[in-house]
Amino acid sequence: MTVLPDDGFTLAAEFPGATREEWQRLVEGVLRKAGKDAQGSAAEEALSTALEDGITTRPLYTADGADSADGAGLPGFAPFTRGGRPEGGAVSGWDVRQRHDRPDPVRTNEAVLGDLENGVTSLWLTVGDGGVPAGGLGTALEGVLLDLAPVVLDAGTGFEAAAEALFALHAERGVAPAAVLGNLGADPYGHAARTGDHGFVAPGTAAAAALAARCAREYPGLRAVVVDALPYHEAGGSAAQELGCSLATGVAWLRELTAAGLDAEAAAGQLEFRYAASADQFLTIAKLRAARRLWSRVAEVSGVTGGAAAQVQHAVTSSVMMTRRDPWVNMLRTTVASMAAGVGGADSVTVLPFDHALGLPDAFARRIARNTSTILMEESHLGRVVDPAGGSWYVERLTEELAQAAWAWFQEIEGAGGQAAALRDGLVADRIGATWQARSRKLATRREPVTGVSEFPLLAEAPVVRDAAPARPGGGLPVVRRDEAFEALRSRSDAHLAATGSRPKVFVAALGPAAAHTARAGFAANLFQAGGIEPVHDPVTVDAASAAAAFAASGARVACVCSSDALYAEQAAPVAEALKAAGAERVFLAGRPGDLRETYEKAGVDEFVVAGGDAVAVLGSVLDRIGVA
Repeated sequence: MTVLPDDGFTLAAEFPGATREEWQRLVEGVLRKAGKDAQGSAAEEALSTALEDGITTRPLYTADGADSADGAGLPGFAPFTRGGRPEGGAVSGWDVRQRHDRPDPVRTNEAVLGDLENGVTSLWLTVGDGGVPAGGLGTALEGVLLDLAPVVLDAGTGFEAAAEALFALHAERGVAPAAVLGNLGADPYGHAARTGDHGFVAPGTAAAAALAARCAREYPGLRAVVVDALPYHEAGGSAAQELGCSLATGVAWLRELTAAGLDAEAAAGQLEFRYAASADQFLTIAKLRAARRLWSRVAEVSGVTGGAAAQVQHAVTSSVMMTRRDPWVNMLRTTVASMAAGVGGADSVTVLPFDHALGLPDAFARRIARNTSTILMEESHLGRVVDPAGGSWYVERLTEELAQAAWAWFQEIEGAGGQAAALRDGLVADRIGATWQARSRKLATRREPVTGVSEFPLLAEAPVVRDAAPARPGGGLPVVRRDEAFEALRSRSDAHLAATGSRPKVFVAALGPAAAHTARAGFAANLFQAGGIEPVHDPVTVDAASAAAAFAASGARVACVCSSDALYAEQAAPVAEALKAAGAERVFLAGRPGDLRETYEKAGVDEFVVAGGDAVAVLGSVLDRIGVA
């Protein structure tokens, strides 16, 4: 065996070193070919992408300066950026936690037992408010070994009754208090965020503090409180806003619990933090790492030391990213999200079933959800590496910038009187609303594409039908989805189909050979189908002489001209005139008109559709014009 000398040898030793300036010069050359003149750092900025929270993703990260991992610490030690336990998930992976919302205790029990027999390791039960009645917990958990399967409750304002029912069930089945695991799910702040019921916060926190004291005294493995950041994510909040709100809520709980008589370490030990995991894998990884770092700082100044300062995290795949159309794609989204949650160091991971947005999941959807984590841990071995993203210059920099942005938002909330006051006075709603409004513009212009919805929709796909999920209380922060604007358009198209037997149509007037028109014809078809408008591309190509007859035969009332710029200059104007003469109520042209805008408009082109344009506005105006309610 050859031993390499310990003299700074690297695998790149035979290659000449490169500087950032040399890399920038190469970028300048590429940009010049694309018609952009940028020098030095400006060339690098041209390749950067702005994210929410004032964060920018840059094209190059290095070991120098702010990109390094200095200060991240070691896994299991403050500031816990790299994980709350030294071994991470290497021993047993993460806890696979399945959610159950069915109100029928018998059917819930069937689903629970099926999950536990096939890879799920803990249960998340909705109790009351449309879920299993507190009195039905015994039936719902029949056959469950409560000393092996932690139970997490979600009971809204009824968390006291649900907790008492669970305590009674443990006693009835002879489960030793020291063996009880899980969380009672007290969450009055989250309830206020979701419902606007701010009057429940004070009595709710007092009741939760009493439960926390009981857990700390009698049930060492049981927590009483959830710091749920999902309401802020589900309202459209950014990653930093989600973190800042969770931090402010956690601080409020430390104040409440210590005022009730618990010491700081016992109070921190009663909290579990819940975050959303999205298909933006790097942002999710950085968010969970930043959350642990931020909470470590709070714990430090609160006098919490050692492992008690490590944040316990439950990650849930984002409901905002789940689509109602082409729901099968949700399997891919949740796979990426759960992978990011595991890599980011979450202690427990819930994968929402792919049909979550459609109602109550069926057995197949639950099976796919639980097997997602199983494959990631058992076949991909993700749990066997501690902090696998650690040391990545990009992830370390993103973690740092996200932590800074979240801390600034947390301080603003604290300056406004704390989380309860920020919710009550509308600060949280206003700030998150502004964030979602900006993101909605990106969704409408398809700069944030949604596969199967705003990109590559399939109009002929049969709908997936599920039993309706119980209605959850509303009245507080809104619940948004990325697909909502396009879903509204598709619903109008569905209603038109049901009433008339056909969908609204657009005639694709393609000019010249396929090589000239395929790209823009595909763009137009994709665009109009996103609004439920069926493209008719028959015949494959038209000219001024054939366009009128082809349009009349299509059954459409609007048309879109598609081809290359060269053929537009020759044929677009006469074809537009022919389409107008044939009765087209609106004529679109795919692409930018350049210097010929006035010529095309005089010939009858009403609007130009381009990449980055407001697709929702265009599609809505088409449906309005042709009378689709």
